[in-house]
Parts: sequence; C-alpha cells; structure tokens
Amino acid sequence: MPLLEESSLPRDCTRTVPVVIIGNGPSGICLSYLLSGYTPYLDAMAVHPNPILFHKLQEAKQLPITEQDLEYLSEGLEGRSGNPVAVLFDTLLHPNADLGFEYPSVLQWRLEKKHHIPHLVLGKATPGGAWHAMEGSMLTISLGLWMELPGVNYRDLSPGKRRGVSNDRATPEEISSYYKNYVKLMGLQKNFVDNTYVTSVHKLHRSHENSLGNEKGTVNGQMNGVKNGFDYCNMNGTENGQNGVLNGFSNESQNVMENNSRRGEIGEDEDEDKRGKGGVRESIWVSQELSQGLWEVRGYQQLHGDTHIPFSLFAENVVLATGASDSPVRLGVEGEDLPYVFHNVHDLGVAVSCHGNLGPTSDPVLIVGAGLSAADAVLCALNQRVSVLHAFRKRVDDPDLIFKQLPKTLYPEYHRVYHMMCSHAYPASPVANPTASSPSLFADYTSFPEHCVLSFQPDMHCMIRGFNGVLRALKVSMVLVLIGTYPNLFFVKEQGQYLGLDPSRPISCRQNPIDINPYTFECNAEPGLFAMGPLVGDNFVRFLKGGALGIASCLLRRLKQRMKKNRKLIAEDGGCGGRGRVGSGGGGFV
Repeated sequence: MPLLEESSLPRDCTRTVPVVIIGNGPSGICLSYLLSGYTPYLDAMAVHPNPILFHKLQEAKQLPITEQDLEYLSEGLEGRSGNPVAVLFDTLLHPNADLGFEYPSVLQWRLEKKHHIPHLVLGKATPGGAWHAMEGSMLTISLGLWMELPGVNYRDLSPGKRRGVSNDRATPEEISSYYKNYVKLMGLQKNFVDNTYVTSVHKLHRSHENSLGNEKGTVNGQMNGVKNGFDYCNMNGTENGQNGVLNGFSNESQNVMENNSRRGEIGEDEDEDKRGKGGVRESIWVSQELSQGLWEVRGYQQLHGDTHIPFSLFAENVVLATGASDSPVRLGVEGEDLPYVFHNVHDLGVAVSCHGNLGPTSDPVLIVGAGLSAADAVLCALNQRVSVLHAFRKRVDDPDLIFKQLPKTLYPEYHRVYHMMCSHAYPASPVANPTASSPSLFADYTSFPEHCVLSFQPDMHCMIRGFNGVLRALKVSMVLVLIGTYPNLFFVKEQGQYLGLDPSRPISCRQNPIDINPYTFECNAEPGLFAMGPLVGDNFVRFLKGGALGIASCLLRRLKQRMKKNRKLIAEDGGCGGRGRVGSGGGGFV
C-alpha cells in the first residue's frame, strides 16, 4: 500500500477530535462502546462471588464503575493479566471464570448521553481488525463467551454454533462476524472510519500551534467552526473534489464526523442559556488545549479501486489499539527473503488451495517455531496430506511451552501436535559421524527439537544445527517462520520504542510492552497518548477490555474536572458575555 507524501495535504485542511483511536479490532470497538455513553453500574440484583470486591462495590453502588477508584477496586485481585484493571473488568464481566464457572456479569449497562465523548476509530478494514484475516478453519484459544464484548452475548449472535459444554471455542470467521455485527447493534458505526491507513502521529509543540493560529489570525480563528471538538476546515476546492471527497474523507466518512459532533453535547445543558455558556466553555477548552499540545494524525483513506485520499486530524488524545500481528519476527539469517520462505500461516493455505504447489508428492514443508501459530501450520499441512518438518529451539519438556498450559479436553488438536513433537523427534547423534547413515524421517511429520536455522539456500535446502553442533541440510518445498510478531508502530516517533518499558529495545507485546499507568493506560513517556490490548501485554480479548475501562474512566474524570473549572471561569467572567463564542453547542472536553 503506497504511502502518501505528507506535503500532499494542506496544513489548514484539518479538524480537531477529542479522541482518535487507531485500530478497529476488539480493543478499539470496546473503547468506542464506553466512549459512546454506555456506562457500567453494579446490577442491583447481582451478588459477586468475591465477598471483598462485592463489599467495595456496595460502598458506592450509586456511582458508575467509571467514576469509582479503580485502584481501590483492583486491590488484591488475581488473574491471568499483569494489568490490574484488566483483571477487575474481567471478574466483573465473568466472575470466577478461571475456576470453570459461568456466572452472569454483575454489571448493568445504561446509555447516558452525558458520558458520551466524541471520537473516531480508524481501521484498515471493517470493524474486527486482524480477525478478518485469520485462517477460518482454526478454533480460538479462548472460549467463545470470553471473546464477547460488553452488552451483547456472543451466543445470541451465534445461534447453533456451540460445540458442546466442554468445547465452546469459536472460529475466526464467527468471531469477526460477531464484532462486525456488534458495532451495528450498538449503534457505533458513526464512530468508525474504515479503510484508513495512519502514516504519521506526532505531537504539535507550541511553536507549531502558534504558527497554526497565526495562519488564521488567532487561536480562536484557527479553530473557527469547532463543534464539540471537531474543526471543519476550509472546503474550497475540496468539497467538489474527486468522488465527492470532503476534507480528506469520503462523503460517508464526513457524515460520520458530522453526526458525531452533533452528539457531543453534554446532557445537562438543555436550555438555550446553558448552551450559550457551553459555547464559552468550549472556547476556553480550545485555547487551553492549544497551549498544552495537540496530536496531529495523518494518513489516507482507500476508496474504491486504487483511489487514496489523504486526511489530517488534530486530536487531544490518541489511543494506540493496533494489536500485535503487523510485523512477523524474523530469524535474521541468510536467504530469509527467498521466495519460498514465508512468515504467515495464511500463505500455507494459499499455497495448498490456490497454487497447487503442495501435496502428498511434494517435498516437506519446514515449519520453524514452537508456539500456537506453528502448531496451526502443522495441522493445516497435515490436513492437506503435506509432510512436515518442524524445527524449534526449545526442549520438548520445556515447562514454558504453551502446550503445557492448555487443558487436553479443550485443546485436543494442540495436544496432538505436542504428542508428535515428543514422539516423532529426529534422533540426535551425540557426535557427528560422517560415515554413519542418517536416520530416516517419519512419513508425515518429523520434529527437530533444540535446533536453530542457519540459512536458506536458493536450491530449496535449509541448513539447521542441533544442540550438539551437528549440521543438517533439509530439502523443502516451502518454509514458514512462525516465531512471533511485533506491532508495527512506524507512524509514531522512533517507531514507538521510546514508549516501552525498556526504551533501548523495540516494542514487544511479551518482552517489552508499552509502559503505561496501570489504572489509566496513559503512556508514562507521553501524556495524551494511550495504549491498550497486546501493546500493553493483554493478548487475550478477555483482558484487553480492561484497557477500555481504564481509558474511558480517565477521560471522563478529566472531562468532569474541565467542566467544573470552566464553570468557575464563566462565573468569574460574569456569564457568557459574548466572549470567544465558537458555537452554540455544549461539550467542553478533556
């Protein structure tokens, strides 16, 4: 996908949004749900099985969870996430799930206009993120009900899909359909702009902000036309542009923004006089935020065919919700760029079904890696009667192997692979003996534990080395290197590396996640920038929802503080006074 030159977009053709979410997978969808005004309260009829947590919830049961002290509520809870708010939200949605219970959620959701925060969700495809691109025949690691988002039961949208009490997992096709339908059912479409590719996110420093203001006379002049956080730029020459594109977005996307801005008013400002005061409050917000710094988000939207339309947004807050599957981890060895070496399970399915290059009579497929993606590739190849060579660094009895953490009753297919890894291992000679005949490979599958890849050769041979130093050359038809993925944050300064727990290393969802405040999910290195999901170590949908709770709670708290401060300033000014009015709607924001 070609990147647009940033100079192709006029600097004054921008709009301002309170929150821009980059990524439209389950992380972005869940956060959009909360920012749209859906508010969690303790269900008056519910009893949480954790008596300590239930007592805490009872102390402020009249308040929504987003207005309570998340640190206090999270204290003492344990779960399979390192982020305390993720564990808290999970136990509210699925009490005692790790103990095998299916207790109902203790939360009641109410749609409250006053908690709505205007925002945009930018995604490369339709809502659902990477789930649309996953192999359709596989089953999810998590149970289907753990993949669901607040407010809509997964089984209600997947009737007849349940596979049994002991195995209620789902296919990626079912999950992607659920997320796409969820957005429609919850009325979130107005927040989503599909087929958008972000190419740059950077913070505007004071000198940039001043130049933006000077271009149009004053700060208020630059923000003229702002409605609840949106800036409608000069439309001359663009309104009648190609394919009806308006200000860098298609007409459909422009309607998304206009509808979103009309919903940005705060529910408590209903009469005309209060709306006038809201205009002053908004003016104060604009000048304050320009002094504190805004984010500029640039990119392009792909329309029908090869049409790419550039866009630019100003945002007070940016949320990174891009997931972790953008860039595969590479071995960094000779020949890794040869045309028979791939880094995605999907490529194996394409080779089998479309090209006809692989089959029972072809040379084996070499699969490198000992994780679930590698196991999926093994299963896919064997199902197509393609023989497999499987090389990995770890011992078969390594306690860190993922297979040892999966119950056999729920994951029989992965334990089948693990059994073969143990029982079909290539014999390891203690000393290399050139005169001895090499052991033969197993017919369908042979594993090479404690082996590393040295190189790939143009003649379709792969050189591997065992723990004892013995070298082996394997003739293959295809290679799949499946040793993990990195998030691709190329659009952030230093590719986001400075945001990590260890700024000297690239961002890695397991080894070096983004360093955040554990209760607000705001990046410690960059105020106004938030991260959630795999970027902060929450690789399961079940736990990434906690990021949405933390971020929404933080933004709503700042909104409340801003409104209180602005009301005080308005009172000191003796009412609206006509000073700095920028519109007639309420909606001062964080």
